[in-house]
Amino acid sequence: MTSATARTRTPAPSVPPRLIATDLDGTLLRDDKSVSERTVAALAAAETAGIEVFFVTGRPARWMNVVADHVHGHGLAICANGAAVVDLHGGPGAHRFTKVRGLAAPNALEVVELLRAAAPGTSFAVDRTGGVHHEPEYPPLRMDPACSVAPVEKLLMADAACADEPILKLLAHHPEMAPDDFLALAREAAGGRAEITRSSPTALLEISAPGVTKAGTLALCCAERGISPAEVVAFGDMPNDVEMLSWAGASYAMGNAHPDVIAAASGRTVANNEDGVAVVIERILADRLSVEAG
Repeated sequence: MTSATARTRTPAPSVPPRLIATDLDGTLLRDDKSVSERTVAALAAAETAGIEVFFVTGRPARWMNVVADHVHGHGLAICANGAAVVDLHGGPGAHRFTKVRGLAAPNALEVVELLRAAAPGTSFAVDRTGGVHHEPEYPPLRMDPACSVAPVEKLLMADAACADEPILKLLAHHPEMAPDDFLALAREAAGGRAEITRSSPTALLEISAPGVTKAGTLALCCAERGISPAEVVAFGDMPNDVEMLSWAGASYAMGNAHPDVIAAASGRTVANNEDGVAVVIERILADRLSVEAG
């Protein structure tokens, strides 16, 4: 048995898939944020075979240029952990939001107060449809300069800069806590007032409106197309993928996945740097051809 085989568990979907839902960072993308030629070919082959491909990511729409050339006919992606559905056809800087499931500012402020009490030292950012706004203590993102910098209470005021833009996510960072410990503490402190998850290797939490997850928005998009959960194949690697992998009829944890993701998925593939998504897609298409050949 090869090492790759030992690290995979790729049972065939119970019904022919009609949609592939894949996370990006740590899943479809290699660590250098590229999409390999093998993966590009597999995505194109799936679409040619009549299987839609949806990118389902924690990324904001403004970070989607890395895959915008690979969305094929429908051009849609689910961004911000389900808070937005975006049409990528417009190209860089012209992405159109087709569905927004925003976080209300009063709800965000309540979560801020609870997390400040539970985890002193937490700093916050507010990710809106037009850009990110953060506190002075929040670690700035090199690829995403802040639209404004101020205490989060001011960022959430009705007269704040860009207050007319929906809030997609509240971000919370702690400089010392272990990521999973921070996640568990925040979920307990918030008590169901928001959806809290993480996808970063650091203690950075992503907070959405109650009920807003990758799985929930994917379910809405599938229902609009008459696609059942059993007809969906999903891929992921981090806690923000758990609900989606549990919902889909067939799901695969990457070889580099978080333990919670491995527990939630029905199968396992090799790591993102080994084109684990492409490995499964190629098998699904080969099985289809075998069935059609009789």
